Amino acid sequence: MGCGSCSTGGGCAPSGCKSNGSCLTGGCQKLEVYDWLSNLDMPSNYIPFQVVEVKFKGARKEFFLNNENIYLEIGELVAVEGPTGGYDVGHISLTGELVRMQMKRRKTPIDQVTRKIYRKATEADVEKWKIAKGLEWETMHKARTLALDLRLSMKISDVDYQGDKTKATFFYTAEGRVDFRELIKKMAETFRIRIEMRQIGMRQEAGRLGGIGSCGRELCCSTWLTNFKTVSTAAARYQNLSLNTLKLAGQCGKLKCCLNYELDTYLDALKDIPDRVENLQTEIGVARHQKTDIFKKLMWFSYPNMEDWIPLKVDRVKEIMAMNKKGLKPNNLKEEAVELVSTTVIEKTPDYENVVGQDSLTRLDDKPKNKGNRNNNNKPGGNRNGEQRNNNNANRPERPAKPGQQGRARTEGNRNPAGGAPAAKAQPKAQPVATDVQPKAANPAAAAPADGTVAKPSRNNRNRNNNRRKKPTDKPKNE
Repeated sequence: MGCGSCSTGGGCAPSGCKSNGSCLTGGCQKLEVYDWLSNLDMPSNYIPFQVVEVKFKGARKEFFLNNENIYLEIGELVAVEGPTGGYDVGHISLTGELVRMQMKRRKTPIDQVTRKIYRKATEADVEKWKIAKGLEWETMHKARTLALDLRLSMKISDVDYQGDKTKATFFYTAEGRVDFRELIKKMAETFRIRIEMRQIGMRQEAGRLGGIGSCGRELCCSTWLTNFKTVSTAAARYQNLSLNTLKLAGQCGKLKCCLNYELDTYLDALKDIPDRVENLQTEIGVARHQKTDIFKKLMWFSYPNMEDWIPLKVDRVKEIMAMNKKGLKPNNLKEEAVELVSTTVIEKTPDYENVVGQDSLTRLDDKPKNKGNRNNNNKPGGNRNGEQRNNNNANRPERPAKPGQQGRARTEGNRNPAGGAPAAKAQPKAQPVATDVQPKAANPAAAAPADGTVAKPSRNNRNRNNNRRKKPTDKPKNE
């Protein structure tokens, strides 16, 4: 949500609740007022208050007379009388009896309100107003170029066009007084409008431009702060803050306005704490003051060549100071140290069940590296070497031969040791090697043949049912 004149864009009415600016947020301008009388029924003989509040670009709000009793709602665009002639366009920010209360708060009497509202803004007024607002960015940069050409020590920070595009107000910052008469002549020739120069401070400039502070929130000067008070380094000293200009300075380059927010509270708490306490005289030595906890009313002291700090109450420090003035000294400050209660943080277990995060986040980090290698434990090195694969195959037991078939004997000569193709036929055939592996036989009385081959029982279902056992009669062909 926001006005068309700001960077947020859109209409002035909030886009969420569609309440025409009467909700708690109230648009994008600062110091918005909640119209708590908008939903109340007024008496029949009630005469509306003839003054309304109109807001313009930035934080500028002014009061205007509604002599013609035009029905106006919050957020509507109206054409009002200009300060030096012509007309300007703004949004209605407040109507009714709340305007009377705002005038009392700002100490503005009704007699000083002389300008009036002409009409509700027409389409021609809105188009002309939008064109004027679109020229502000380009006009500001051209004016900065003209100021640099004249070597003026000033910074033009913002430009505000009037609704009828006949006048422009230039806001600038400077350390001292600037003679800009030549600048106004050149700007009048360039832009063909009436020029008004207005000097503002660094804090007002930050309030007009806006930004995000070091606290992470929007700047106070651009949201709600209107009265700027002087901030000194004494405010930081009273609050025991380090005098670091980088941390104490705001977006405007000055000391932060928030240093004054809690200053009165610190000053009230410092009334009971003695000033300029540097040393305390004791019998074992001189105790030097290290720091002070203002709200807990504690002061820390330490002896030379000792790392421990001794906390004492403020009342006891006052008593020791009075004793030192009389020439008396206490024995040891450690005997009078305050026992500090250490706060223990109790971690609360959540009352919900973490269904999504049941699996460990590192469950995929410890993947087994050679997942598909069966002989990973037997290989001292890599698993892609053909020589290692052949050596493992050579250590396997001999597979028993089927009845009526040759028992294939695995020897060192069957395959190439280098892991390649089988050996040539010209080489002599190796003799079958007997193995110690015995097949499971149904009849334990069955004996193995003498030639060293192992017979395997037939897989025929008929032979299994009849409990037949056959001995191999074929001999190996290589004998």
